[in-house]
Amino acid sequence: MRRPVLPLVVLTGALALTGCSDSDSGGISVSGAYIPQPVSADMAAGFLTIANDSGTKDELTSVTSDDGEVTMHETVGGAMEEVSRLSLPAHGQLVFKSGGNHLMFDKLKSKPKQGQTVSVELHFTKSDPVVVKMPVKSATYVPKTGH
Repeated sequence: MRRPVLPLVVLTGALALTGCSDSDSGGISVSGAYIPQPVSADMAAGFLTIANDSGTKDELTSVTSDDGEVTMHETVGGAMEEVSRLSLPAHGQLVFKSGGNHLMFDKLKSKPKQGQTVSVELHFTKSDPVVVKMPVKSATYVPKTGH
């Protein structure tokens, strides 16, 4: 007895399409991450660009590090303010740069020195966490592109 092949093909196609949504983790990448060598022993700033290549808006909800506490800040009209989340548009970027959005490291376990790296984990509403190794650059470092 021959069984029809069509139901099997339809079921296989439906299962394949189930994994093709722009939901949880795809499409997040980070570039240009760095920390200028801080003057203070227990406080530093961090800069990077987060790109979202997916078709789904996301939000950065927190940044954590084993090296100390990390908070997110935005600068609007010359005033710096701590924020609990920042929007990451679909097919867009979230830029952290001097004078704008930035990370603040507080209560550092040790003062980061040029040539070292500080590891952070970015947490999002929809995407999986992303671990970033941020190199410590000179205090006067200015990136050539990105920020």
